[in-house]
Amino acid sequence: MNTLRIEHLSAAYDRTIVLRDVSLTAAAGQVLGLIGPNGAGKSTLLRVISGTLTPTEGSIRLGDTDLARLLAAERARLVAVVPQGANLPEGFRVAEVVLMGRAPYLPRFGGERARDHEIARQAMLQTATLALAERWIGELSGGERQRVLIARALAQEPRLLLLDEATAQLDLKHQTATLDSARQLARSGLTVIAALHDLNLAALYADRLALLHGGTLLICDTPERVLTPDWLRQSYDVEAVIGRHPLYGTPLVALVAGEQGELIRPGI
Repeated sequence: MNTLRIEHLSAAYDRTIVLRDVSLTAAAGQVLGLIGPNGAGKSTLLRVISGTLTPTEGSIRLGDTDLARLLAAERARLVAVVPQGANLPEGFRVAEVVLMGRAPYLPRFGGERARDHEIARQAMLQTATLALAERWIGELSGGERQRVLIARALAQEPRLLLLDEATAQLDLKHQTATLDSARQLARSGLTVIAALHDLNLAALYADRLALLHGGTLLICDTPERVLTPDWLRQSYDVEAVIGRHPLYGTPLVALVAGEQGELIRPGI
């Protein structure tokens, strides 16, 4: 199974604790959204899961596999990361960058095989980037680059996909396209964890939300149970009114502006 289980996880930078006793699960076939204010620990949690930061305590298991015990190449066959604002090599074509996702599977002294090229092609088909295969990375828009990053991650054939604020710096169309892809990948059997800033997009696309604050997990549950005025006040220090999406019924977060609930507009 691809279910991720995190138990009593703590992590630190130097001697500063940045995650404290975090326990949660992320099920295969679902999108788990990580939300919380800046500095809450979202990206740090993803770094620990991906292996770029070693936990000080706790365990991380994907199915029966202890991720903390794996070598980097072994982990890269199970876990793929789509980072925020990654710098892609502009002197490469899209197909070449996607093929880089096959690196964990290549022999030490040998190049890509026919199977590697086919897996990369399928990854581009899944992300609607096959038509871009011969384009140079430097010619692509931000949204196109983000799709290429997802294709490269898929070429790793992971069981767990991590999106670290992958929709940041994208316009609304490309945000929704990226999250549409994430949901489709989850429905195909992947476990997907996405750090998100936009609470309404998180409510629309995530099956469950993990709300972090100050390096601790406040609650991990459905969007309806997480996006409440009380939890948002406690985590973001804001007042909010929660409505419903007119088509999908998911929570819609509307902030109450100003200390007295009065919106202060420029020039007024």
